[in-house]
Amino acid sequence: MSATPQPDPSSPSAITALQLKRERLRFTDFKFVRTPSGLCTAEVELEWLDGVTVVGKASGQSSPMGDLRIAAEASLRALESFSGGALEFELAGIKALRAFDANIVIVALGVRKGDGPRRLLGSYLAERDPVRAAVIAVLNATNRLLGNFIATR
Repeated sequence: MSATPQPDPSSPSAITALQLKRERLRFTDFKFVRTPSGLCTAEVELEWLDGVTVVGKASGQSSPMGDLRIAAEASLRALESFSGGALEFELAGIKALRAFDANIVIVALGVRKGDGPRRLLGSYLAERDPVRAAVIAVLNATNRLLGNFIATR
């Protein structure tokens, strides 16, 4: 049995092949700021190939649940920006809860525009930072839909 030669990962052709194989956006940065006046702003940055980034922003009244909602909305705006308007989402609900001895954040999304299911559900463990967990829960909910979008563009 002969082994298939593997390309050198540092060669330019191997890097191009790896980049083309990537079918996901990469979550690169998250900023969340609360002001003394009770407002908050969230900014989510996602990276595509060759360092191309998209940013989603949302702001509103700060509260324990409001902070989660604002972070989730910023994620959705980044995804919509990446799709150039081909995908549109609506945050149907978000909840932080305790289950199986862990804190989790669950999001329910509606898909207003785009192919695939009309409703999505995602979750993420929220042990350290529930607001950041809201962003990742959105990305988990949209993962398959976004993968299909990327594969067909």
